[in-house]
Amino acid sequence: MARKYSRKASTDVERVMKKRKAGTLRSGRSKKKVKSRKQAIAIGLSEARAKGRKVPKKATKKAAKKRKTAKKRKAGKKR
Repeated sequence: MARKYSRKASTDVERVMKKRKAGTLRSGRSKKKVKSRKQAIAIGLSEARAKGRKVPKKATKKAAKKRKTAKKRKAGKKR
């Protein structure tokens, strides 16, 4: 089975997770301290994408599109 992320991307995420555990990881513009594990992983993957590592596209776009099509289908059934 193929890897989901490249090894370099995994090390980027690992580095960010260590920063989070140490309490030094800050979020983007607001510079607030990151407490959430999921948010720390997202920051790591974002940094890996910026460096050009092999990381899949953001899943949020796919989920939003799925909801939108489901909503259209539901509206079409009412008519």
